[in-house]
Amino acid sequence: MFTKLLKEPFQYERIPLSKVKRDKKNRPKNMWKTIKRIWSYLTREKGKLTLVISMVLISSALSLLGPFMVGMAIDDFIVQQNVNGLGTLLLLLVGVYLMHSVSVFLQNYWMIGIAQNAVYKMRDELFRQFHQLPISFFDKRKHGELMSRVTNDIDNVNITLNQSVIQIFASVLTLIGTVGVMLYLSPLLTVITMTIIPVMFICMRWITKRTGPLFKLQQNRLGEVNGFVEEMVSGHHVIKTFSQEERVNTDFREKNDQLQLSGFWSMVFSGYIPKVMNMLNFLSFGLIALFGGILAFNGYITVGVIVIFTEYARQFTRPLNELSNQFNVLLSAVAGAERVFHIMDETQEEADEKDAKTLDHIQGRLEFKDVSFAYEKELTLQNINFTAQPGETIAFVGHTGAGKSTIINLVSRFYNYTGGEILLDGIPLKQIKRNDLRSHMAFVLQDPFLFHGTIRENIRYGDLKATDEEIIKAAKNANAHDFIMELPKGYDTILNTDGTGISQGQRQLITIARAFLAKPSLLVLDEATSNIDTITEMKIQQGLKKLMNGRTSLVIAHRLNTIQEADQIIMLENGKIIERGNHDALVEQQGKYNQLYQNQLKRLMP
Repeated sequence: MFTKLLKEPFQYERIPLSKVKRDKKNRPKNMWKTIKRIWSYLTREKGKLTLVISMVLISSALSLLGPFMVGMAIDDFIVQQNVNGLGTLLLLLVGVYLMHSVSVFLQNYWMIGIAQNAVYKMRDELFRQFHQLPISFFDKRKHGELMSRVTNDIDNVNITLNQSVIQIFASVLTLIGTVGVMLYLSPLLTVITMTIIPVMFICMRWITKRTGPLFKLQQNRLGEVNGFVEEMVSGHHVIKTFSQEERVNTDFREKNDQLQLSGFWSMVFSGYIPKVMNMLNFLSFGLIALFGGILAFNGYITVGVIVIFTEYARQFTRPLNELSNQFNVLLSAVAGAERVFHIMDETQEEADEKDAKTLDHIQGRLEFKDVSFAYEKELTLQNINFTAQPGETIAFVGHTGAGKSTIINLVSRFYNYTGGEILLDGIPLKQIKRNDLRSHMAFVLQDPFLFHGTIRENIRYGDLKATDEEIIKAAKNANAHDFIMELPKGYDTILNTDGTGISQGQRQLITIARAFLAKPSLLVLDEATSNIDTITEMKIQQGLKKLMNGRTSLVIAHRLNTIQEADQIIMLENGKIIERGNHDALVEQQGKYNQLYQNQLKRLMP
């Protein structure tokens, strides 16, 4: 493995090591803009930030004062053999270092609070943004990769704000103060000491040009691994069913190798920094000893000044070392923050029109007039026309990709139609507030989704203000009450996210109870009885029949025996309506619907 890391650091990315510095796509694209945006979160607590800056100023001044006092002790007291004065100065020196420790503690204490609040607000804003983005955004992205933005990327920002911001600021102040005092003591020796700066700059530039892209690459690879793991854990049943464990392990190993390789080389290059700085430290000490000794022999400076310069040279290279190290941490944090801000800057769901209406009650008359829609460029729906009267059931049938789910997405305004008009009780759908529209709708989908929590909480999701009595009534209407009461803790039985512990049919009954509680005027059913045993299907059908009574219902059907009582059946093909009518009328037409119906009958026959 180590040989592979050395010989093929970018075998998956196909990027030669010599060309890493030219790979601009993996660098933060707007580094200073991103840093400025992170800083805006810190400045929301100006009072605490002012205290932190004050403590940094004090600690930096005290760190410069200490070595200066040591030099004074040598020249004014040790050389002069003044014991009394030396004792007093030593006591003052102890006080200086104690005050320095206290100021460092306070600045760290206050900065941690500021950083935690900033990250809290950032994470909160990102989570809120998730709920303001259109459905199309989530349809195009892996959920695990999005989760990585909330966890890993923001954690990187958190570490940087807690540790790096103060160090960077303190290092800059220490550098400025150190150079100022050194120039005051001996301009010539200062110039000699500063000769290491060009060498340091060249080394740091060579290293950071490579670590920047590598840290960005590492964050991207980490997001891909998280997304892959989330997807595989969600689909583990399918993986085991088709015995694809070995292929999945191979795919994961490849992605894990990519993450390992990018992480290995980012650490290797960033690890050069302290080694280079130590070498330059030794070079600096050697220059001070050589030229400082010459100047001292000729009476230009004192021994105390040489001692001060030696300590200041260490203080000078230490902030540079810290800046170099923190720069790499900063690059990683900026790369993560850029990914977070990219989500925050995504176009939110289209705002409601200014004159959008709020509906206290709807009758449920739904009308499509020449409606067309395209997800990308190619039309998914073309000139769709139909009318659903209040209380009617409209069923949509057709092969996969015919446009059934798209119609539902348009009615719920998950997507906005691009042509024609959809009217609800005579009001254009775009003139109704989204939240208000959806508050009058309920969905019972093919794959029921339950949240982690009790059955009571999952049903109450349909109406958070519902009482326990209303929850029980909804469960009875959905034919779910009996099986719930047979569970050890009844309505207080805790379910996992995937509903582990109860059957698919029982999960579906709970979602029907949730829909009952919502008291919708518009009901959407997406093959709610698929993959259910016969007895449970009968219970679900009974519950759905009660639920649909008096409500305008839109049903996506794959099994035609479940929609024979629909008021209107619409047959779709390639985004167009090719047949419509009730079941008997469509069978008599001997068209596509009848062919589909007869084929399903043959499958059911022994």
